[in-house]
Amino acid sequence: MKPLQAPESRPERKEESMEEISGRTSGPRQPAIRVVLMPKDTNALGTIFGGIILSYIDQAGAVEAHHHVPLPGRLVTVAMREVVFHSPVFVGDLVSFFTETLRVGRTSVTVKVTVEAERSTGSGRVKVTEAEVVYVHVDRNGQPIPVSAPREAPREEAALL
Repeated sequence: MKPLQAPESRPERKEESMEEISGRTSGPRQPAIRVVLMPKDTNALGTIFGGIILSYIDQAGAVEAHHHVPLPGRLVTVAMREVVFHSPVFVGDLVSFFTETLRVGRTSVTVKVTVEAERSTGSGRVKVTEAEVVYVHVDRNGQPIPVSAPREAPREEAALL
C-alpha cells in the first residue's frame, strides 16, 4: 500500500458557497466539540499540553469533514497546516473547537478549526489556537476514493445550526 499524501492545493470542483458545501444553514455558531481541560492534561509549565489541543483539533475537524462523506465513511488525517498557538490554555478552562469547511476536493476535505477558551477565572473568552486540517476519504484498503455530495444534517443537529 502506498502512503497517502496531502492533495495538491489546486481547486478540483467549481466554487460553492459554504452553505452549499456543508448542506447546513447559517445560524448561531456551535462548536464541534467542547471540553473542560483537567490537571492530567498539563505540561511541565502547568498549562495544557499542546498535543492535547492538537488531538481535539483533529477530532473536531473530523466531525466537520464527516458532513461530506457518506456514513460509515472512513476519513484519515493527511495534513495539519498552519497550527498557531495564540494563547495558553489553563486547567479548568472551557475550550470550544469551532469548525468551518474551507474546501471539498475530489477525495479530500479541508477544515479550519478555531479554538477558543472561556477562562475558569471568569475573565472572558480568548482565541487560543487555529489550524487547517486536511482529511482524505479512503476505502477499506486505505486507498483514496471520491467524496460524495454533502449529507443533510440530522434534524436535531439542523435545529442547533
